[in-house]
Amino acid sequence: MKIITNKSDTTIDYLVASDFDQTLSFNDSGLVLAEMLGIADFEDKVKGLAQSNLVQQGAELAYLLRHDPAFRGVRLEHLIETGKRVRLKDNVQLFAEILSDGLDGSSFQFFVISAGPREVVRSALEGIVPPENIFGSEFEFDTETGEICSILRVPAGNGKVVVLQELELKHQMSSDRVIYIGDGSSDLYVMHDVNSRDGHTIAVSETKSIGRIAHRTVLSNNAVSVLVPILEDVLKWDSHQVRELFTLHGLALQDWDKIHTDWITFHNGDKTLVS
Repeated sequence: MKIITNKSDTTIDYLVASDFDQTLSFNDSGLVLAEMLGIADFEDKVKGLAQSNLVQQGAELAYLLRHDPAFRGVRLEHLIETGKRVRLKDNVQLFAEILSDGLDGSSFQFFVISAGPREVVRSALEGIVPPENIFGSEFEFDTETGEICSILRVPAGNGKVVVLQELELKHQMSSDRVIYIGDGSSDLYVMHDVNSRDGHTIAVSETKSIGRIAHRTVLSNNAVSVLVPILEDVLKWDSHQVRELFTLHGLALQDWDKIHTDWITFHNGDKTLVS
């Protein structure tokens, strides 16, 4: 079977946007930064901010970097070093290359939209995704002390929607040609927006809130796994074609289980039964 991966004169363009933390990486970049600085209670700080509804979900790290005394010593070089320490999922580079090469007469423009610091994400994806295709929280640094003195932009919650719509306008992309990949509650706004305008959404975690609205959920440690719903749902490939593509790139698709899960809770008097 011949798999077409080159671009043609009748190319159909798609815009693929992805979250970063725990979507393309294994760990939250804020946790990596905190561990590097010796800050032990980062997760408690984030949990406290989430419960207080003080900041938009996903924007907790940006808030801490600007306002928490424990993060007062963070400088630009710390953010860059954090990116180098972030552990990426397997084959992120291959995933980006396959999209860049195009598939079956279709062209894909790949962007990363993260609430994490832009410098962290750009450092982590250096040589994989062009820096101009990466959007993250932007800070202003004091020219004398190097300290973060203000927050310029945070692509969290509705902020991700704004960035994505700016990209659609800039690249003259029809909304039904937009694919968004995310993992958590901070992606809910943008997934609702993409779904409402006939785009396609993919979840990469078992988080119920996002699984309910995503068109497909894919669980894997390998970044190329999210190609499966793109190939099946968008390009209408069959399973044999999907397997052949992975084989072409030296990957044997060993386990591929499609499971529909129903989460059911019964209330019976004072007892709660979960199945």
